[in-house]
Amino acid sequence: MSRPLHRRSARIALAGLLFVVAAAACGAPDSGGSNSKDESPQQVPAKPAKPVTLNILDVAGNLQLTQGMIDAFVKQHPDIISKVTYSKAPAPDLAGKIKAQQQAGRVQIDLVLTGTDGLSAGLSQKLWSSMTGYQSRIGTPDYLAPAADMQKLAQGHGTAVVYYPSGPLVEFNPDKVTGAPKSPADLLAWAKAHPKKFQYADPANSGPGRTFLMGLPYLLGDKDPGDPVHGWDKTWKYLKELDKYVGVYPSGTAELMKNLASGQDDMVMSTTGWYINPRALGTVPKKMKVGHFDNMTWVTDAQYAVVPRGVSADTMSAALQLIKWMLTPEQQAKAYDDGYFYPGPAVKNVPVSMAPEKSQQVLKDYGDPAFDQWIDQFPKKPSLPAAQQVKAFDIWNREVAGR
Repeated sequence: MSRPLHRRSARIALAGLLFVVAAAACGAPDSGGSNSKDESPQQVPAKPAKPVTLNILDVAGNLQLTQGMIDAFVKQHPDIISKVTYSKAPAPDLAGKIKAQQQAGRVQIDLVLTGTDGLSAGLSQKLWSSMTGYQSRIGTPDYLAPAADMQKLAQGHGTAVVYYPSGPLVEFNPDKVTGAPKSPADLLAWAKAHPKKFQYADPANSGPGRTFLMGLPYLLGDKDPGDPVHGWDKTWKYLKELDKYVGVYPSGTAELMKNLASGQDDMVMSTTGWYINPRALGTVPKKMKVGHFDNMTWVTDAQYAVVPRGVSADTMSAALQLIKWMLTPEQQAKAYDDGYFYPGPAVKNVPVSMAPEKSQQVLKDYGDPAFDQWIDQFPKKPSLPAAQQVKAFDIWNREVAGR
């Protein structure tokens, strides 16, 4: 792939993200339409008058982690939910889709599973129901401390249902690389000595690319890791220098992993989940190894369940009971999945021994036993809010990839 092709794909991805934020800003004065008001907690019954059909939209790939939890609830509680329909959409489409339904007075999506991007766009446009009045029904989840920090991003209008520390980690071919670099300076020196054999994917479309971008300010000692515009001088200088030896930037992580598997690359940026899952699926050779930078800071991630404003009282009742169910340790254990969001559970006291046998075997065969030690060892910081991420992506696209 040539640089012009990359720049075009990056601009398309960035345009989608800018659309989310711009749409959010434009829609902020509007509360979402006359039929998008919240049901008061007093109006929502403890149990629906009759079983409801729950329409769930996933814009984060979350169903890979949570569909087993949802299906189990429906099976055990047919008196609450008679049927679930699942659909998927790109995150940039979410706000417009919900907004249109609310303005038409016909909310057809009852529950959304989203990452921080869709969460933030909906918050700005006031699309999500407030959950603060329902806390006694959901209970107080015993969140892991980093998951509790990610929960704060929901501002009382959503519930974190899965969490992982993410990255940045370095994945490499041990036949070509003796070990992971210990610092960004080591990585730069290796890339300079091996031009076009190191890659990271477009941060706007890649979790590993994004955590590398957001993790560098901590590693390099930048002035303000929360401010990509005024606080990342060292990060932007570093990435511009590294750019000389990267060659091209894949449009997404799947492409990046294919390049690693084919031998086009010998070293790439990764995360816990992207190290485990592609190897478990056979798209990346099992022999690949993973390492971390010294004194790293984990950039954490989470996914959320949000209820659009305008759903019926019976639907809200069912959604509340489902969310409470999803946050029980027994159901959270299913979030280990095939390592896609490792570890996955957002609440405490969910060891891997509680996970389904298939998940335990996958993690035994394809995980790294050092992951849990690294997770305990290094500090964790939540990812940037969506608006700050877009600013970072814009600068990266113009000043790094666009050079």
